Amino acid sequence: MGLKEKIKSNPKIKKLALWLLSPKNQARPRLWIKLFINPFIHKRGKGSLIRRRVRLDVMPYNKFVLGRDSTIEDFSTINNGVGDIIIGNRVRIGMSNTLIGPVTVGNDIMFAQNIVASGLNHGYLDINMPITKQPVTTSQITIEDEVWIGANAVITAGVTIGKHSVVAAGCVVVKDVPPYSIVGGNPGRILKQYNSETKNWDKVNSDKSK
Repeated sequence: MGLKEKIKSNPKIKKLALWLLSPKNQARPRLWIKLFINPFIHKRGKGSLIRRRVRLDVMPYNKFVLGRDSTIEDFSTINNGVGDIIIGNRVRIGMSNTLIGPVTVGNDIMFAQNIVASGLNHGYLDINMPITKQPVTTSQITIEDEVWIGANAVITAGVTIGKHSVVAAGCVVVKDVPPYSIVGGNPGRILKQYNSETKNWDKVNSDKSK
């Protein structure tokens, strides 16, 4: 059993470890973690940029990777507390985005503004316990290469967005998006798909996209 597993299996040690890593009831790391631990654990590619007003709530026990020539714009929040955040090369994370792991972002991707991509869900089934105290669940979000996500979109836990797809502004994506598709609405549905034979983006019948 590794060190990480030993800490998780002992409630007292786990509680102490969490206190050392972050202030009570907060999701952000302590200053000493930010300054002396994270820079040696997390990976940033050449030419990458994290703007000064980004809230970087990343812990050393999960991965945070930012690829080459990628940028995270001001007022965004990146949180790997419950799952890895892996961002590829030449990615632009626009202003005021929120990424909560586990989230994997491919290469050559554009995020507009005010997008939420969260692989986290809160438990609610036990009606005798406040939701804040119930166990959380996680499910991987994967965004493949060359995707464009419009402003105010929401990507829910467990979703995969296929290569070279477009998520329209305000769309709530609740299920997987095939490659070369355009999705919009709440809940999101496929509006168009690329036809490799005609080389056109064809409209999709609303009944077929459900």
